[in-house]
Amino acid sequence: MENKANVVVGMGEALWDVLPEGKKIGGAPANFAYHVSQFGLPSTVVSAVGDDALGHEIIENFTSKGLNQLIPTVPYPTGTVQVEIDPAGVPQYDIKENVAWDNIPWTTQLEDLARRTRAVCFGSLAQRNIVSRQTIGRFLDTMAAAGDDRLIVFDINLRQSFYTKEILCESTKRCNILKINDEELVTVSRMFGYPGIDLQDKCWILLGKYNLKMLILTCGINGSYVFTPGCVSFQPTPVVEVADTVGAGDSFTAAFIACILRGMSVAEAHARAVRTSAFVCTRPGAMPILPRELTD
Repeated sequence: MENKANVVVGMGEALWDVLPEGKKIGGAPANFAYHVSQFGLPSTVVSAVGDDALGHEIIENFTSKGLNQLIPTVPYPTGTVQVEIDPAGVPQYDIKENVAWDNIPWTTQLEDLARRTRAVCFGSLAQRNIVSRQTIGRFLDTMAAAGDDRLIVFDINLRQSFYTKEILCESTKRCNILKINDEELVTVSRMFGYPGIDLQDKCWILLGKYNLKMLILTCGINGSYVFTPGCVSFQPTPVVEVADTVGAGDSFTAAFIACILRGMSVAEAHARAVRTSAFVCTRPGAMPILPRELTD
């Protein structure tokens, strides 16, 4: 296989959300990689599973979807998230610790993939354990050493208390595209020491301080922004009949990155990402088949 960097990678957690009505495959990396593949770009999901029924089922599910994967089996249980609904109807999440995706090993196959990776998306959750954190770091270092035109996307994705200021700072330094939502921006700004200014000003500060190519800010029903040096793109959030919002943010990121890699402008890629995310909200599950008018 030629060594040209052309693969798009989603890297991090692969798990099951265990809900009162049953279990569903979860994890942003697979959602991201799957939607990138629908835009016609080669993509791979990187994670780890256990040698158990849940792990085997994840591999079978991804294989059935045609999703390329580098997911070794490790001597830890496959990850699960126990979801309970409290009396007020609000879901409560218990993300089990010391599971397979906390222990993604660094391998020669992963090193080779890093050299061939044109864009990667990673988050903070998969870095809660030092093993996966170091593997992600080596992957990013290998990408950076292979060429300065690679896109390194940090989709912060704060969950429970599984993040620290050190992890967030280091990851923001390593990335060149930061994706964050309005609630996460408030938390990060407080941790980084500039809480008393409006959201857009916070974004400009982050963009400049960390020398980012782009900063993507999503604000739910209040629209989304893409900040680039000297310019900002805004898109309103479409009003749609929502089936569920699972994976919508990952589809946004996937569509945006795929469109940028295909040569679209930031404004064009942003518009396509918003439409893609809105469509995913109208379908149950995180990985619906996208219509041709979105992926062409």
